[in-house]
Amino acid sequence: MLDIKFIRENVDLVKNAAKIKEIDVDIDKLLGLDKKRVELIKKIDDLRSERKSEKKPSKEEIEKIRKIKEELAGKEENLRKIQVEYDDLMFRVPNIPSPDSPVGDESANKEVSRWGEIPKFEFPILDHVELAKNLDLIDFEQGTNVSGFRGYYLKNEAVLLQMALMWMALDKLRRKGFTLMIPPTLVREFALTGSGQFPFAKTETYQVANAGTDKDECLKDPLYLVGTAEPSLLAYNANKILNVEDLPIKLCGFSQCYRSEVGSYGKDTRGAYRVHEFMKVEQVILCKADLEESQKWLEQLRETAEEMLTDLGLPHRVLSIATGDMGAGKYAMYDIETWMPARNAYGETHSDSNFTDWQTRRLNIRYKTKEGKLVHPYALNNTMIASPRILIALFENYQQKDGSINIPEALVKYLGFDKIVKKRRKVNEHFNYR
Repeated sequence: MLDIKFIRENVDLVKNAAKIKEIDVDIDKLLGLDKKRVELIKKIDDLRSERKSEKKPSKEEIEKIRKIKEELAGKEENLRKIQVEYDDLMFRVPNIPSPDSPVGDESANKEVSRWGEIPKFEFPILDHVELAKNLDLIDFEQGTNVSGFRGYYLKNEAVLLQMALMWMALDKLRRKGFTLMIPPTLVREFALTGSGQFPFAKTETYQVANAGTDKDECLKDPLYLVGTAEPSLLAYNANKILNVEDLPIKLCGFSQCYRSEVGSYGKDTRGAYRVHEFMKVEQVILCKADLEESQKWLEQLRETAEEMLTDLGLPHRVLSIATGDMGAGKYAMYDIETWMPARNAYGETHSDSNFTDWQTRRLNIRYKTKEGKLVHPYALNNTMIASPRILIALFENYQQKDGSINIPEALVKYLGFDKIVKKRRKVNEHFNYR
């Protein structure tokens, strides 16, 4: 959320941000509501002052106070209605994108770097679905029967591989000074509104029934399943005043994630690329309200994610994301795409974003400067690893002619074996322990 004072003073800039981000929000209507809101607040304050009396009122004064109360009640109700509409528009106003961000839709995304050699195979390759079926690693058919469209069961070594990836990510981030968390995956609406998931991605979010006994109260305060640990990590400091000495705050969340993928039907329907339920390690940073410092953190977060992929030996590229593809709240954004041989293309596996104070303002997170001023810190987030999508790249890049899958050296210490081979008979035979 932007400061309303900033919006008043930079109308054209804000309107242009909405245009190039393809966000439908009526800035003129917002400013009209803001004017009415400010006028009503002043009138209400004046009436409240007029209603006060330090001595016992006369009959005439009692009648006057009664009329003031009636007028006050009417204006307060009018303010409440205006405030609801005003808040809805304020939550839709996008952040101003960085001047370095490409302008346009997804086609304007700009490649900024690549790492790794694209593997060349001397045999007909299989995609991850075929590899997983042959090695009994993922059961998509029974997953769909039990869980519905895009359901799946991870099995055998795929379970160990996914957990090894999560542990490897957590281990790296612990060494880099991040506070490790397993945050709630069921959250209240304020957490999703605060992070900017709502109102924009509300249709992609699963709402669940509260466990309370009062049905009306449950409906007033519903719970939602998160699509990433980011909202939970950000909300950890909601309504807090932080000490400037404690910045930057570096949080890392490991969680199950849920996305309904509304609007994606017919897109990437095969296999594990786009699923409703997955595991993820997410990073969140709160730093000083300094643009240069926040952009340095954006680069460090990107480097951390790339380090993970480099250690896994997976070819990847970094994209600077265009204004129309980055979402409302982001000042700047990178996507990292990893090579997936069966697609003969890179596929998105990581996302790295700088929100400046757009999220912290919504969540009322502040810190006190040395001068005693209260300031909203800047917030950033980054995908450290998300699975099972990353398994696509691992299975396909490391497949062998005999149908087996080699394990990257960096993962062997977390797993204890270096290859997944077809059809197990004895444990030692299959796992090929070192």
